[in-house]
Amino acid sequence: MPRRRRQAPGGRIYHVLNRSVGRHTVFHKPEDYAAFERVLAEAHQRLPMRILAYTLMPNHWHFVLWPQADGELSAFTQWLTQTHTQRWHAHYHSSGTGHLYQGRFKSFPVQSDIHLLVVLRYVERNALRANLVARAEEWRWGSLWRRHRGIGTDVLADWPVQRPPDWLDFVNEPHSEAELEALRRSVNRGCPFGDDDWQAQTVQELELEHTMRDRGRPRLQEIEDDEMLI
Repeated sequence: MPRRRRQAPGGRIYHVLNRSVGRHTVFHKPEDYAAFERVLAEAHQRLPMRILAYTLMPNHWHFVLWPQADGELSAFTQWLTQTHTQRWHAHYHSSGTGHLYQGRFKSFPVQSDIHLLVVLRYVERNALRANLVARAEEWRWGSLWRRHRGIGTDVLADWPVQRPPDWLDFVNEPHSEAELEALRRSVNRGCPFGDDDWQAQTVQELELEHTMRDRGRPRLQEIEDDEMLI
């Protein structure tokens, strides 16, 4: 069955994520994370992208991206992923051993209101939820650390919604089960994340009706994707 063409017009905001093949560790040491961030800086210079938030985890990463033009999301993310893969294999002398990432990156549109804050909060507290740090802003490899310390923020863009003044405290509070369930649904199905009316309109405009259908029992891939939401 042919792969569906990705619908990602400019002007919309997307939660973008990808994970390594077999959930193997990609970032073994601080230098691995730093190398990815260097590739990220190059990607941003070559293909300017409004990066609202990101976090790097040992075997996957999350971004919240706001492309300006049609096709920009795929061009930016593909260059980032492919370049990082090539340099990772070169560093570890593993060229020809197979793919680093599980496949195409996942992405879904996000409504620019409180739903965006839910996603931004989720992405920036990811390491805390995985118990890698005691507080979210302590995780070195993400946008929250950069903004909190005012370091390397040149690759980050202003948000289209107001950042709450108590953002750090807010990020460090856990999501509700309802929020996590809604996020899991979007990741597993690729459906838009927003209120019912906005979601219905977005599904129609981007021809994403297949993401809203009841799939019955979850497939193994969906269970694994659920585990990626750490």
